[in-house]
Amino acid sequence: MAEQHPPEDPTADEPAPGGPRPGRRRFLGLAGAAAAGVGLTACGTGGSGTRQAALASAAPGVGGITGAAPSASASSAAPQRENDRPGNPDWRIGNAGPDQAIEGWADKVSVLPGEGFGLHVSTTAPGYRISAYRMGWYGGARGRLVWQSEQLPGAKQSAAGLDPQTRMISTDWAKSTTVDTTGWPEGSYLLRLDAAGGAGQRYVPVTVRSANCAGKLVVVNAVATWQAYNTWGGYNLYNGENGAFATRSLVVSFDRPYHEYDGAGLFMVYETPLIALAEQLGLPLAYTTSTDLAGQPGLLKGALAVLSLGHDEYWSPEQRANVVAARDAGTNLAILGANCCFRRVRYEPSPTGPDRQVVCYKDSFKQDPGFATTGLPTNDFRVGPKADPESTVLGVIYDGYPVDAPYVVGNPGHWLFAGTGVQQGDAFEHLVGVEYDRVNTDFDTPRPIEILAHSPVVCAGRKSFSDTAFHSAPGGAGVFASGTMRWVESLDASGDGHNGADHAMDARTAAMTRKVTENLLRAFAAGPAGAAHPAQDNVAAVYGH
Repeated sequence: MAEQHPPEDPTADEPAPGGPRPGRRRFLGLAGAAAAGVGLTACGTGGSGTRQAALASAAPGVGGITGAAPSASASSAAPQRENDRPGNPDWRIGNAGPDQAIEGWADKVSVLPGEGFGLHVSTTAPGYRISAYRMGWYGGARGRLVWQSEQLPGAKQSAAGLDPQTRMISTDWAKSTTVDTTGWPEGSYLLRLDAAGGAGQRYVPVTVRSANCAGKLVVVNAVATWQAYNTWGGYNLYNGENGAFATRSLVVSFDRPYHEYDGAGLFMVYETPLIALAEQLGLPLAYTTSTDLAGQPGLLKGALAVLSLGHDEYWSPEQRANVVAARDAGTNLAILGANCCFRRVRYEPSPTGPDRQVVCYKDSFKQDPGFATTGLPTNDFRVGPKADPESTVLGVIYDGYPVDAPYVVGNPGHWLFAGTGVQQGDAFEHLVGVEYDRVNTDFDTPRPIEILAHSPVVCAGRKSFSDTAFHSAPGGAGVFASGTMRWVESLDASGDGHNGADHAMDARTAAMTRKVTENLLRAFAAGPAGAAHPAQDNVAAVYGH
C-alpha cells in the first residue's frame, strides 16, 4: 500500500518524488518557540535552555479543570522515601559560558548502582568540579545532589574527528576521571561540570539503571534519539556541512558531548517533566535506556509498564522485539509523545565500548555494509525491505510535521479523563505539535482501539487528524498513545500561555494532561490495563468507515 503512505519524513530533507523537499527541522520542540512549525513548509511522516519548572497551578477554564496536586501512592515506599529527601534547586545551569569552555561525555550511557564509568572532559579552565544530580520531584526542586567531586585538573582536549565514509563525528578524548556510583539510587542523572573561576558549566547525562524491572513502571531514557539529533561537531543524522541532508551523518557516536540544552540533550524538555510527576505520585519506578532494552531480552520480565516519553523515534529491531514480547505478556505500554518507533537502527561498538554508535542510513540503506551482511535496512520501519509499520505496536502511526493545533476532546466519558471535567469538543490550544500520530487503518492496526481525542490539523495544506488512542492487547496489556509530541512538555505549562513558553500552552492544559497521565500511570501500576479497562472500538464512529 505504498501509494497510501503519507509523504516521506521531512525531518531530514529526504528528496520527495519529483524533486527536493523544502524545509526541515534542525531540532524539534524547543521550549522557547511560541508556535512550533512557523515558517516551515514541509509536511509528511518523516524553550530556551533550562528553567525553574515548578508544579503548574491551574487556571479556571472550560471543563472546570483543577490543578490539585496528586496524592502519593502507598504502594511504592522506595521511590517515595527517595523523593522525601530535600532537593537542590541549584542543579540548573546559570552560566553556560562560551562554547568549549567545558564539555564532556560519559563512556557508558548507563550503569548499575555501584558500577563506575569514565568521564571524558575538555575545558579551557585549569580545573573543574563534578556535581551529580538525580532528577525527580523532591518537593518541586526537581533534582537532588547525590555526589560531588573534589576540584579536578582540567585540560583542553583534541578537536572532533570526522569519519570520511559515514561522516560520523566522535572524539578520542582521554578519560579524565572515573566516577563511582556506589550509594547512588537508580534513576536519571545530570552531571554538572563547573569550570574553575566561573568559566562555564555543562551537563553530562547518565542513567543508573535498574537490574530488575518486575513490578515497576519502566522509564526509558531515549538515548538513541538524543544522539540522532545531537548537533555537537556540526553533524547529526539529519544534516551535516552547510546544513545539508546530503552531508548528514550515517552513523552517530556517543563518544562526544551533547550540544542541545547545555549538554543535557533532548532529556530536558521531553523527559524530565514526566519523571518529576511519576516520582511525585510515589509510583514504583525502574529506569533504563533504549540501548539496554535492545541488549537485555529479559529486562522487562514482570514489568508493569514501559513508559516511552516525549520523543523516542529511533529503535533497534531488538528493542522493538523485546518491548512487543513484554506487551504480549501483559506489560502495559505508554507512548507519551509522537513519532515513536519510526526509525530502525543498529548499534555498533566504538573504541570506548559496545553499543556506542547508532547506525541509520535512512534512504541510503543500500550503502550500509551491515545491510549487505544482514539484509536488514536501517531505514523507516514502515518502508521496505522488511516493512513493519509502527502501528502494529502502538496502535497509532506517525502522520506528519510540522503542526501547531488545538487538542480536541472526543470521548470525555473515557476513564482516562476522569477528574478532568472535560466536555465533548473542549479544546486545548497548541497541545498538538510539532509532530503528531493518528489512527490509520490503511496500515495494520490492532483492534479494539478507542479514540479519546480527535484533533483536526492542517499540515502544509494537507488536512488530517491527531488521535489520542487506547487499545487492548491480546495478552491483557493496555497501550496508550498521546498522539502529540508535546504531551510531556505540557505537564510543566503554567500561566495563561501569553509569554510563549512551552509553545504557549497554559496551566489549564497542564492540569488536564497531568490528571490524564496520573490516571494512566495509576491504572498501569495496578496491572494489565487492557483487561481491566477493555477498549471500546470507535474507529468507525470517529472516521466514518
